Amino acid sequence: MTARDVETKVRQVLSEGGYLSPEQLVEVDHHAQRKGLALTDALVKTGFLDEAQVLGLLSEATGILFRPELPFGSPVSPLPRTLPIQNARKHNIFPFRDPETGAICLAANHVDDEVLENVRTLFAEEVQPVLSTRRAISEAINRTYERSSESAGNVIEDLENGDLAIRVSELEEPQDLLDSSDEAPIINFVNSVLYEAVKERASDIHVEPFENDLSVRYRVDGVLHNVHSLSKKLHSPILSRVKIMASLDIAEKRLPQDGRIRIKIAGKDIDIRVSTVPTSFGERAVLRLLDRSQVLLGLSEIGMGEDHLRAVERITTSSHGITLVTGPTGSGKTTTLYAALTRINSADKNIITVEDPVEYQLAGISQIQVNPRIDLTFANGLRSILRQDPNVIMVGEIRDLETAEIAIQASLTGHLVFSTLHTNDAAGAVTRLIDMGVEPFLVASSVNAILAQRLVRVICAHCKEQFEPLPEEMEEIGIEPKELPEGGLWRGAGCVHCLDTGYLGRTGIYELLVVTDSIKATVLRNPDSGSIKRAALAEKMRTLRQDGARKVLKGITTIEEVLRVTQEENGHAPV
Repeated sequence: MTARDVETKVRQVLSEGGYLSPEQLVEVDHHAQRKGLALTDALVKTGFLDEAQVLGLLSEATGILFRPELPFGSPVSPLPRTLPIQNARKHNIFPFRDPETGAICLAANHVDDEVLENVRTLFAEEVQPVLSTRRAISEAINRTYERSSESAGNVIEDLENGDLAIRVSELEEPQDLLDSSDEAPIINFVNSVLYEAVKERASDIHVEPFENDLSVRYRVDGVLHNVHSLSKKLHSPILSRVKIMASLDIAEKRLPQDGRIRIKIAGKDIDIRVSTVPTSFGERAVLRLLDRSQVLLGLSEIGMGEDHLRAVERITTSSHGITLVTGPTGSGKTTTLYAALTRINSADKNIITVEDPVEYQLAGISQIQVNPRIDLTFANGLRSILRQDPNVIMVGEIRDLETAEIAIQASLTGHLVFSTLHTNDAAGAVTRLIDMGVEPFLVASSVNAILAQRLVRVICAHCKEQFEPLPEEMEEIGIEPKELPEGGLWRGAGCVHCLDTGYLGRTGIYELLVVTDSIKATVLRNPDSGSIKRAALAEKMRTLRQDGARKVLKGITTIEEVLRVTQEENGHAPV
């Protein structure tokens, strides 16, 4: 079937099914001609239909089966040697053997008879075409071509006995770690650790030297896990390899260094921030992993209750004022701010941010990276932003009085300002600003709301089970016996999907303090955070722990997890 035949049939299905109006179809045609696109690609690019809908139309027009998900566990053997990963990615195809019929199928997101015929010749068998999305094909390719024989655990023996020297020829970075054919043990091990960490959803990798050994740990869902214990002799070559990748000085081992690695791992664009510090047993390194290809979450996807969500959406549509998000490092503050900015982002708004660092690129929003070396601080960046005629401003963090005063003046002159503070709860943000030197009347008149948050681990759906909790456990978190669901609460038993932790993924718990007239009156009296919190509780504010208790009753997380993240670090009163 020629491309022209396919397009004719798709047009017929579009017309008969009433998917687009005649005007919309004309717009699609104009876009296709202007950009040199096929009709199916233009339908997606113009936004009238998503990829799955277009593939459904293509399936209806051609009779080729559409499979949204692919059985990547059933590749045609030996696929990696027969069809290299570069070719599979170039043509966006994935050959697999149907688990039910045993027939060879070729998944693609388009109809291409020439590619299909080439694959038939390659495998010397009949091959059935199948339609699937780019995401499904990419995931199947990455999972199938994973070099399991070269996992971090399996190369440790090679490292113990192999050549540990790093040669100049080893400094070139592969475009994608799965494409690398380098067999040098140190490079192999570091690549495998990076791939393994991404596969296990780790946010950080810790490489820590001790007196007799070298420890590698991953932080998954906010908790560190011991993964590898290596011989101490591997410490220097592994650190050198990491420093080379991050463009750091491998000869300097006495001073802390910071660098950055930009790399692809299994088709994902990963940004890695590297920090090294000298310790008594040698340099240790922490690698922070940031998946730049990850889809940003919206306000409705970060775990807010319906009442919190409605209130936050109302606050984000205000014309002026400051909204603060508070919590410790790693509590998801940036994700929440990005979700809020994405929610209000539109062509009629000028939104500018000043951040340290810029973690994700937001389409349609101007983002400024703080650079203290050239005196581009939060305060100086904020001053410059105000001369750019903004409607909405985001300041990554209010760290000092100067930044706080400029942000407040901006909010009082008709700008909507978002920022973060490091405080234990929402009420503490007010006293933090006052302690910085901001006058109470300025805080009362400029701050719209304060959102405190924490991240709690979500119970693994694969090993979820019910149990009867102890009365003292329920009392500590504030759950009444009459609130207990039938069968009790939930917990994870531990399985291969969750590294035997019982948890898989994280969600947020929130404490929203809306600055009402009553709260303003309390702030003007320059009280402590306890007085502000009592005033907010009188207006039905839900604390972090109370919000966590709701998620425990819904089977989202556990009592232990909520207590872990809502207990102050020094063991004093709970949040």
